[in-house]
Amino acid sequence: MKARITVTLKNGVLDPQGKAIEHALTGLGFEGVDEVKQGKLIELDLTDSDAEAARARVTEMCEKLLANTVIENYAIELE
Repeated sequence: MKARITVTLKNGVLDPQGKAIEHALTGLGFEGVDEVKQGKLIELDLTDSDAEAARARVTEMCEKLLANTVIENYAIELE
């Protein structure tokens, strides 16, 4: 089973990397970009066969290590 975790900053948290990307895109002539938010994608190959158990384990991983839950949100997709 594969887990895909998308981690993004919570609303209201400053995103200097997103601002840098936004500025660079404008500098390259890409108009109409109002805001850029930068995040990270984490993919895990799991040995779990039970989707509910896998989601619980991945949630625990996110809460303990993969996401800083004070300033970041995360979303889990299982395949």
